[in-house]
Amino acid sequence: MEKVVTGLLVLVGIIHLLPVSGVLGVKRLAALYGVSLGEPNLEILMRHRAILFGLLGLLLIYAAFQPSLQSISIVAGVISVVSFIAIAWSVGGYNDAIRKVVIADIIATAGLVVAAIIHAVSRNQI
Repeated sequence: MEKVVTGLLVLVGIIHLLPVSGVLGVKRLAALYGVSLGEPNLEILMRHRAILFGLLGLLLIYAAFQPSLQSISIVAGVISVVSFIAIAWSVGGYNDAIRKVVIADIIATAGLVVAAIIHAVSRNQI
């Protein structure tokens, strides 16, 4: 079961690493999210967001192989994906690119929930 948790954390980590390419600039961000970033302040925020996703993605992948970090990484991952889904659904009217992000985050949420359950059960059996 440890391998399942490892695999799920790696998968969710990869999902979080995908937007890191947005740090390269406006063209990449536009391709990722289907939005125009004509204002420098928005570009700064979105590029910084890409870095934060990279950090979380790396944490998830590292934690996949470090059981002592799995609980905190699962919590951080759940907060990340659930908050994005909730914001997207509450605002609504998002484009197809954002819809793909929502779908990826739903998949990530499912993976994290399964990982959390397996992790919790395996810790209680020791």
